[in-house]
Amino acid sequence: MELHFEELLDKVTEFIKTEASTETVIGNQFELGEFKCVPVIKVGMGFGSGGGEGMEPKKGKGQGGGTAAGVGIAPIGFLVTRGEEISFLSATKANGLSAVFEKVPDLIERFAKAKGMEKV
Repeated sequence: MELHFEELLDKVTEFIKTEASTETVIGNQFELGEFKCVPVIKVGMGFGSGGGEGMEPKKGKGQGGGTAAGVGIAPIGFLVTRGEEISFLSATKANGLSAVFEKVPDLIERFAKAKGMEKV
């Protein structure tokens, strides 16, 4: 049995490149009126591998190996811009992400007023 650690590591790395993105976790950048919101994520990863071989008198030669990888991806908040102002809304605090969603109706109402739309 031949172990190809480099090939396996390349495949795992490619998987992480495609999966560890804000688009995969919580979506793309979006605009709400004059506000631009960019999702921010935290990525953690770990790798492990091992292999060995041996000889047992009655059973002969043997070898084995294994590789494992783990990835943790979590949203941590949003960068929000309005004109020249930039702020960060945390998703990890109790008031973070919920505060974003609580502000959405107000932002929509302000946007509608600015555009001269009526409230439905």
